[in-house]
Amino acid sequence: MRHRIADIATALGARLEGDGAIEVLRAAEAGQAGPEDLALAMSPKYAETLAGGQARVAVLWEGADWRALGLEAAIFVPRPRLAMAGITRALDEGPGIALGLHPSASVDPSASIGPGASIGPFVAIGPGTEIGPGARIAAHASVGAGARVGAEALIHAGVRIGHAVRIGDRFIAQAGAVIGSDGFSFVTEEMSGVEEIRRTLGHREEITEQGWHRIHSLGTVEIGDDVEVGANTAIDRGTIRATRIGRGTKLDNLVHVGHNVEIGEDCLLCGQVGIAGSAKIGNRVVLAGQCGVNDNIFVGDDVIAGGGTKIFTNASAGRVLLGYPAVKMETHLEIQKALRRLPRLAAAVAGLQKAVSKGDRTD
Repeated sequence: MRHRIADIATALGARLEGDGAIEVLRAAEAGQAGPEDLALAMSPKYAETLAGGQARVAVLWEGADWRALGLEAAIFVPRPRLAMAGITRALDEGPGIALGLHPSASVDPSASIGPGASIGPFVAIGPGTEIGPGARIAAHASVGAGARVGAEALIHAGVRIGHAVRIGDRFIAQAGAVIGSDGFSFVTEEMSGVEEIRRTLGHREEITEQGWHRIHSLGTVEIGDDVEVGANTAIDRGTIRATRIGRGTKLDNLVHVGHNVEIGEDCLLCGQVGIAGSAKIGNRVVLAGQCGVNDNIFVGDDVIAGGGTKIFTNASAGRVLLGYPAVKMETHLEIQKALRRLPRLAAAVAGLQKAVSKGDRTD
């Protein structure tokens, strides 16, 4: 599909110079852009590469001399990353799911499919399910009985949405995500070793053989509008009440959200984050890759945790955390500096011990 440069500039709310009637097929990096590409060169470091290439049009940094770069038109943006959001949105044609119901799809007669929805090959939609207007569901996805998927949702291939799950509008789920799997809840007849260790912080009286009894998940999952879920992410349903994810929150690939967890609005959870059952996450929280959150604690609004941080206790609003266990980022940096000094400190102490031992023998 061809796109006029003038239309792209309008969509971005950006300034255009040159021939706005030029059409492009796709976006490309500066060094790979051809005559039918929109070159992305939003920093002066791309100037030499762009000038030596074949691009006719480009997205440039403010103040660039587009004519000197051999271009016929240019779009100027003050904030490159924000411009990337608009450009990719304008050029994204999606997974190409045909409008309507594919003949191989299995849709229960009691399900409600909204106008303009696209249901791909081998999709399974259970009884009493509601699919909103304009929703797109790719091949081999399934939506369980009584679930609701909002308007303009995009469900990629192989996504599993469990029974009674409630999902808002403009939801995006990448391939292989599972929403509404049972929570990981088990109990022993007598106090288990895990419960004892939690109480004693390490001491065990007697080790006995014990089996695990399943606690079934009677709750569901409730997801707000404009939420995105990454590939192979798993969101467990609640035990009694619902697991909840607030409006605008984005989950990366391989994130695990345990049963009864509540996540606020506009949070960002990066790859391999794990949140244990009944934890509560505030609004606008950012958890970098491989962060872990203990069960039954809360993380306040606007907390930012660096990669690999393990949060074992409540975190106050606005804190910036790092480390295992989590501490304030500045404290963690001081700890790391001190650790690097330990070999020299140990050598100094050993020298002092040796000197004191010699002194004792002299006496």
